[in-house]
Amino acid sequence: MGATIRDVARLAGVSTATVSRVINDDPRISGETRQRVLTSVARLNYKVNTIARSLKINRTYTVGFITPEIANDFFMTVAQGVENELRSRGYDMIICNSNEDPAQERERIDLLLEKCVDGLIIIPSSSEGAHFSALSRLNLPVVLVDRLVNGFEADAVLVDNAGGCYHAIQHLWMEGYRRFGFIGGNLELTSARERYDGFLAALAEHGVEPDREHMLFGDFHEGSGYELFGRLAAHPDPPEVVFVSNYYMHIGAAHYLVTHREELGRHPLIASFDDMTLSSIAGYAIVSVSQPIREIGARAADLLVSRMGEADLPFPRLVRLPTRLIVHGTGRAGATARGSAGAPPGGG
Repeated sequence: MGATIRDVARLAGVSTATVSRVINDDPRISGETRQRVLTSVARLNYKVNTIARSLKINRTYTVGFITPEIANDFFMTVAQGVENELRSRGYDMIICNSNEDPAQERERIDLLLEKCVDGLIIIPSSSEGAHFSALSRLNLPVVLVDRLVNGFEADAVLVDNAGGCYHAIQHLWMEGYRRFGFIGGNLELTSARERYDGFLAALAEHGVEPDREHMLFGDFHEGSGYELFGRLAAHPDPPEVVFVSNYYMHIGAAHYLVTHREELGRHPLIASFDDMTLSSIAGYAIVSVSQPIREIGARAADLLVSRMGEADLPFPRLVRLPTRLIVHGTGRAGATARGSAGAPPGGG
């Protein structure tokens, strides 16, 4: 049988109430007493009865994290940022996968509520918000990440999606490119809509009417990037540069170029949103927009912990983190000409 709180108290020469106060980090306990209790805890290998503790203080020190996809580098890097920050604040994390399905997302929310989590961090599977209504009724602290939800207000952490795309196109314009294509995601998602808005704003500033045949939309997955970039590359009058609005579609577009490079000859260059592990290895993006991914997670955790500790904070709070433009240089493998007024071909 394991050691009890009474065993710890007896060895440390204090009351069980004092042991409890040390475990709960009560500032009224002196440093000498605290150290004596912690030494006794270590010697006896005492394990706190977390269930009993949770019932007593009405907190579990556990947070739920729901992601649309577990097999997704971006979402899991956000999760790492969340967990690192939570652990430093004394919280554990339970992670669930919604499989990009609002129905499964609702099931995961119900599961985490049954586990009595103190709060939730959610990367929404869609813009649908009806199944979030229970969270409002329960007044449970929630932080949304990357995407907002219709009809549900909560603290949120996003990046400057529109500004990141806008500055990428502006940089390319200054480099002499004039004809742009765009591969986007589902425009009902906040990140997809804002990146598209930034693309349109940059062109509008130069009086350019976008060619609708050069703007295609998919689902933020590699297969979608492969298919849509292939359609643009095979267009009778392809764009010079295609802005691909997330990491996985960029990998898909690069995959298309790798598998069709001999038959393509000259092809559109790639600019992309997200700068991650394979972005530079793929080698086809001339610029990419980098997100502070771990910081997104850390800020989400910070928002949640502060909301759990002080309900009277302003509501809702929106943190919008800046992006960074990464310039990789000129394109490769027979890229199209950079400019439209007799500019020399780019790449080689």
